[in-house]
Amino acid sequence: MIKIGEFNELTVARKGAPGYFLDAETGNTTDDILLPFGSCLEGELEEGQKVRVFIYRDSQDRLISTMKEPLAKVGDVALLKVKDNTKIGSFVDFGLERDLLVPLKERKYNLEEGKEYLFYVYVDKTNRLAATPDVDEYLEIAEDYKIGDEVQGRIVELYKSENLAVAVEDKYKGILLKNEYFMDVNMGDTLKLKVKKIYEDGTLGLTPRITGKEERDKLQEDILKYLKEHDSFMPYNDSSSPDEIREVFHESKNYFKRALGGLMKKGLIKQDDEGTRLIR
Repeated sequence: MIKIGEFNELTVARKGAPGYFLDAETGNTTDDILLPFGSCLEGELEEGQKVRVFIYRDSQDRLISTMKEPLAKVGDVALLKVKDNTKIGSFVDFGLERDLLVPLKERKYNLEEGKEYLFYVYVDKTNRLAATPDVDEYLEIAEDYKIGDEVQGRIVELYKSENLAVAVEDKYKGILLKNEYFMDVNMGDTLKLKVKKIYEDGTLGLTPRITGKEERDKLQEDILKYLKEHDSFMPYNDSSSPDEIREVFHESKNYFKRALGGLMKKGLIKQDDEGTRLIR
């Protein structure tokens, strides 16, 4: 049985003008699958010879084969580049002559042309190859990480809770809780993260935070820079709302208050009802 989206071992039945025809093993020669000369990487083939080929569909929806290695096969989670967005969905490059369709119903968020995202490759109900960016359930459980390990994570989903599903090293299941990130993120972005917790199911709990002292020092530098760029004043102080602090400084209010306290102890700033002022 022919497996679409996978490599199959088939027999060369005959040679024709466009290429070699491979026996589809249906007993009907009209079902034989074309291997175009341009997709044959082994030179001259002989009738009866066994060949390993990848099966997919051409632009006319006919089964076609190639010896070229695609960027992804059925069941794979792979990093693929978006080439075009259309009314029926998005098309992504998976290394062959024909691009892979991401059906409109599978497009959970905007896919930017030219940007790479993780996709899961599958065969749809019409027996065609397709892809979806909904990869969270197909990510693997990591076994070799420990708390404190530095990793690279790619954002793959924003939950309703505003927690983020993250693919660690584009392969393993991770999560970034809402209270761990204070910067704007987009689907497909990669972040430098640390393993903060390992959940019972093996999911990696992640954080973008550096050490407490390094983070405090950086935030203090950011506050001083803001003040210098805004005539030594900012309308933010201990009484500012968490949302304001998050929007401007991409940090929690608790960290912001600690940073202000440190700067006041150094005699660099002072607070009043209107905000915070730089002491010159």
